[in-house]
Amino acid sequence: EKAMHAVEWPTIFFFIGLFIAVGGLIEVGIIARLAETAVETTGGDLTATALLILWMSAVISSVLDNIPFVATMIPLIQNMGTMGIENLEPLWWALALGACLGGNGTLVGASANLIVAGMASERGVHISFIRYFKIGFPLMILTIVLSTVYVYLRYLI
Repeated sequence: EKAMHAVEWPTIFFFIGLFIAVGGLIEVGIIARLAETAVETTGGDLTATALLILWMSAVISSVLDNIPFVATMIPLIQNMGTMGIENLEPLWWALALGACLGGNGTLVGASANLIVAGMASERGVHISFIRYFKIGFPLMILTIVLSTVYVYLRYLI
C-alpha cells in the first residue's frame, strides 16, 4: 500500500494516453507515411537521407515518444538496403542520435523529462511545457547541429 501511494499516477496515466495516441498514429499509418515520404524526397541519396532522418527523428521525437517512432523507422531503414543504399551505418546513427537527442526538446519528448517534472512539482517547483521548451528546444537544436557535423564527417565524406 505504501508503494502504491508513492507511484506518480498522473505521469503513469499520461504515458498510457501517449502510447495509445502514438499507437493510433501507427495503426492508421501516419507515422509510416511520413517516414516513407521523407525517404522518397531524398531520391535515395545517402547524405540527404541520413541528414533528413537525423533532423526528422529529432523533431518528431521532441513531441512524440521516440520508441514507437524508432520501431516504425527500423523496417524502413532495413528496406533501404534493398533499394541501392549499401552502407546503412550512417542511417542507423542518424536515427539513434535524432531520436535520443530530440527527446530533450520538449517536456513530453522523453519519459525522464516528465518524471523529473513530476518529482519537481511534488517539491514545489513547477516546470511548465513552455518553461522547459525555452531551454530544452534550443539545446536540442544545438546537439542536433553537432550530431549533423559528426555524422557527416564520420560517415558521409
